[in-house]
Amino acid sequence: MRVETVLTEEQIASRTRELAQQIQRAYAESRPLLLSVLKGSVFFLADLARELGSGYPIDFMAVASYDGTRSTRAVEIRLDVSTHIEGRDVLIVEDIVDSGLTLEYLLGVLKARGATSVRVVTLLFKSDAFQGRDRPDFIGFELPNEFVVGYGMDLNEEWRNLKFVGRLVP
Repeated sequence: MRVETVLTEEQIASRTRELAQQIQRAYAESRPLLLSVLKGSVFFLADLARELGSGYPIDFMAVASYDGTRSTRAVEIRLDVSTHIEGRDVLIVEDIVDSGLTLEYLLGVLKARGATSVRVVTLLFKSDAFQGRDRPDFIGFELPNEFVVGYGMDLNEEWRNLKFVGRLVP
C-alpha cells in the first residue's frame, strides 16, 4: 500500500499560521486552555502552539470512537484532562472532525464541568460526513468523506508520523 499526498507539509504549515492568527484575534482578552484530543492532534497542537506563542496552557484528553477505519459511534474517555477547567476558556484542538459525534460528546462534558467557553479548532473537517449541531469554530481544510492518514492520523497506529496528510492507495 502507498500513500498519495492530499495536503503537503507546506500547505499545513501555512494554514496553521493563519489559524493561529484567527485564534489570537478571537481570544484577544484571554488565553484559552489548549486541549489536545490524543493521539491524532498532537502534531497539529505542537505546530499551532508554537505559532500562538507563550501564554497558552496545554492539556490532553484521549478518547476512543474508532475501530480501524470505522466509527463505533460510542465515545470512551481513556485519559481525562488534568487541569481544572471551571471558569476557563477552553479551545479543543482536533486533528479531524468527521461525524462530529465525538466532538459533541466532548463539548457536553466540558460545558458540564463549568468551562466559561468551549471552542474548537480542527485541522481537517469533513462537512459531508458531519452530523453534529455546531461546526468547529476554526477549520484548517475541508476534505471529502474519505479516510486519511499522516500528520498525526493513523490506521491501526501506522502512518501517523508522516509530515503530510494523505490517502491510502492499494
